[in-house]
Amino acid sequence: MTTAKKTTAGRQGFKTGEAVVYPAHGVGRITAIEEQEIAGYKLELFVVAFEKDKMVLRVPTAKANSVGMRKLAEPELVKKALDVLTGRARVKRTMWSRRAQEYEAKINSGDLISVTEVVRDLFRSEAQPEQSYSERQLYEAALDRVVREISSVNRITETEALKLIEQSLAKSPRRAKADAEAEGDEGDVEEAA
Repeated sequence: MTTAKKTTAGRQGFKTGEAVVYPAHGVGRITAIEEQEIAGYKLELFVVAFEKDKMVLRVPTAKANSVGMRKLAEPELVKKALDVLTGRARVKRTMWSRRAQEYEAKINSGDLISVTEVVRDLFRSEAQPEQSYSERQLYEAALDRVVREISSVNRITETEALKLIEQSLAKSPRRAKADAEAEGDEGDVEEAA
């Protein structure tokens, strides 16, 4: 009986079949909990599969919390993340390399709100100038993580989750103004022609 209690405590409430967030890779699913002998020590491991990336990760159960593996966000946190997207982008006036490092750290933190802030800050509407390659890469990585988590939490498709995110981004004050200006410019061009 003590071994059952010990293994449950070592697993920190994670179960086989459960969707989890691993900071460096996003949403995965625990497919098994297995025991392996490594260097003479028996080690209990979570086997986490990331279907989209076609990758399997083995995480020692004792290290799951310290590496930042967590359960999916609660629906209230997802709502808060979508609210973050409606806010004004906060772009620091520092060199791009420093900002890129900060964005990368936020993405790899695994924290839904932090990753959502990266999406908000790097989003460009049709009316705004083109992104650089590295900006687009960071934006797409952050967007992919947020889409996967929202689709898993809300039990909707990734396409539906993306639509929710795009709707929230469209409500942003700066974007609404920029889009209205762009439409106004197009109207002037049509009238002149």
